[in-house]
Amino acid sequence: MSLFTETLAKYDAPQKFKDLGLYPYFRPIESDQDTVVTIAGKPVLMFGSNSYLGLTNHPVLKEGAIKAVEKYGTGCAGSRFLNGTLDIHIELEERLAKLVHKESALVYATGFTVNSGVVSCITGREDYILFDEYDHASIFEGKRLSFSKLLKYRHNDMDSLEKMLQKCEIDRVKVIVTDGVFSMEGDLAKLPEMVALAKKYNASIMVDEAHSLGVFGKTGAGICEHYNASQDVDLIMGTFSKSLGTIGGFIAADESVINYLKHNSRTLIFSASITPASTGCVLAALDVMAAEPWRQEALWANTNRAKEGFLKAGFEIGPTQSPIIPLFVRDNTKTFQLTRMLMDDGVFVNPVVSPAVPSEDSLIRYSLMATHTFDQVDESIFKISKAARELGIIE
Repeated sequence: MSLFTETLAKYDAPQKFKDLGLYPYFRPIESDQDTVVTIAGKPVLMFGSNSYLGLTNHPVLKEGAIKAVEKYGTGCAGSRFLNGTLDIHIELEERLAKLVHKESALVYATGFTVNSGVVSCITGREDYILFDEYDHASIFEGKRLSFSKLLKYRHNDMDSLEKMLQKCEIDRVKVIVTDGVFSMEGDLAKLPEMVALAKKYNASIMVDEAHSLGVFGKTGAGICEHYNASQDVDLIMGTFSKSLGTIGGFIAADESVINYLKHNSRTLIFSASITPASTGCVLAALDVMAAEPWRQEALWANTNRAKEGFLKAGFEIGPTQSPIIPLFVRDNTKTFQLTRMLMDDGVFVNPVVSPAVPSEDSLIRYSLMATHTFDQVDESIFKISKAARELGIIE
């Protein structure tokens, strides 16, 4: 065994939980991604998905993907920069820019590569990137690759952000990068206050709308639209892997910014293009989102019902303002035990433990879809509450 293999073989944290029968990751699903999935041949209620609008099985999306494959094949065999730009990529970018109220947009193969490829190149060595301590890992990856000065502020703490802005040189570029909806806690960025600070200190703002696209805003454009702040935000990022039913991502901004990114963002230039199938799927998803506004309404009805149920049961759910509901356990082992008990009882949820969060903040991440029924929501609350009482998490 080489020194390399020997060194990595010492990593045995997953094996410890596998030996206890509590390992909760890489659970193979044998069906489509719906409100009920099949695992080990059994039906399981799915409350661990990011398919907020419930579009992964929509016939219009399937048809859009199939037609794109029939016309363009299965892949582009190259990057957007070279041979991998299709006319439907351009069409999608134009529609996305219009949706989020920006001049131009640029589509990437994944949401992760948007953040890692944009954040890493938009500022220079003497400039500043300011980021929330709870920002998504893709934003952290982007700032790690940046040569700029990096300033972290406390989660959603605008006093902390202002103190960081005061440390910046007046005549240097300053970009505040934040999640719109924070993916574990479910709370919203304090965008109105952030805009005021950006104007005061001549800073710019980038908002990651991954978990807010399709969920917030009159047309589903996200929290920038929700707060009527689209024109005050310089860069708006979104993904296709949540509300829009497939995979990919985009960044939208002024045309001059997009022109710069087209020729400097390494994850765009050196990655293969988003597939024709995914592109056709997103175009269809935008049609459905506009034609079926009931989905957003149903999502919020389910969200409000679930929040009320969990609070009544005695759970601590934090400051969530979205269809992401954190059920705080505050113990890693109990979080895994609860996840295992629920899977055995036919409910799929996601455990979030250290190092993703501090051990004392470990939680169950419960998320809703527009297509869940009230009966499914009520059944999940009953089963989760029962298991949590057995473990002493709630009284």
